[in-house]
Amino acid sequence: MVVKEARSWIGTPYHPHGRIKGVGVDCAMLPAEVYETCGLIDHADYGKYPINWHLHRSEERYLQVVLAHAKETDRPDPGNFILFKWGRCFAHGGIISQWPLMIHALNGGGVVEQDATKERFTGREFRLYTLWGE
Repeated sequence: MVVKEARSWIGTPYHPHGRIKGVGVDCAMLPAEVYETCGLIDHADYGKYPINWHLHRSEERYLQVVLAHAKETDRPDPGNFILFKWGRCFAHGGIISQWPLMIHALNGGGVVEQDATKERFTGREFRLYTLWGE
């Protein structure tokens, strides 16, 4: 169900703070909307967050939100969440569709399904999270 919902967002343009399917979304709001639609988290207002904080600060803002809803796992199961270190912090997230594929909102590319081990992701540190008990 999570992967199906995430795939329904493919083609949505990237827009900072956006969370409307087909109109605009960023890499933080995509998983928030998908997991909320699937009944795994409650709706939350994350307020206005600086879109480039991870380039100038070391505060793990995105990670703190993830840890409020999920727990770390070593399993890249479909529907699990992947969070990449980007800049100084863990600051780019996506939803695993079928490892190594993930669905994420990319600045300049919108929502796409892409290999999490290639191109700009090659060698980048990441962590996996699950919203289900193991």
